[in-house]
Amino acid sequence: MTDGELVRQALDGVATAFEELVRRWAGRVLAVCHAHVRSSHLAEDLAQESLLRAYRALGTLAEPEKFGSWLRGIAVRACLDWIKSRSASVVPFAALGEAMRAEDLADEQLGPDAGLEHEDEVQRLLAAVETLPPELGEVVMLYYYNDLTYHDLAQLLGIAPATVNARLTRARTLLRSRLSKRSN
Repeated sequence: MTDGELVRQALDGVATAFEELVRRWAGRVLAVCHAHVRSSHLAEDLAQESLLRAYRALGTLAEPEKFGSWLRGIAVRACLDWIKSRSASVVPFAALGEAMRAEDLADEQLGPDAGLEHEDEVQRLLAAVETLPPELGEVVMLYYYNDLTYHDLAQLLGIAPATVNARLTRARTLLRSRLSKRSN
């Protein structure tokens, strides 16, 4: 069933239709929010806020088949609203370390320090992703966290697949450079 069909069902009062839309899009909305606010906990809150705003405004969606792009716009607006309203600086992305325990990452055959080394590498990578400009961070998060194709990303973001490729290439180059500077 397409997103458009689910939107029409949700508007007709079928509660499970919007639940399916949430299942399909929650990860992508989370990635968009994370790319903009650079905090996993805050991104989760803003993703929930975005989905709630979408539910409340579903009747205003003129083209149900474009639900994904519309929802992305709501998520971006929720993030921008938060950024505009906050008075403190951006909170560094460190929450993933809390969610991932070293023993979950360690392969028993590699020894007890392997998990800690991997966790440190993950933290360094995520800290570097945090420093990317939002349009690059968003593409990285969507591509790697949601395993989207260039075509899917292009449709979601309303850009050409070549632009997706260019942004990912630029992000990888910046990440490589920043990570190599930190390790020296």
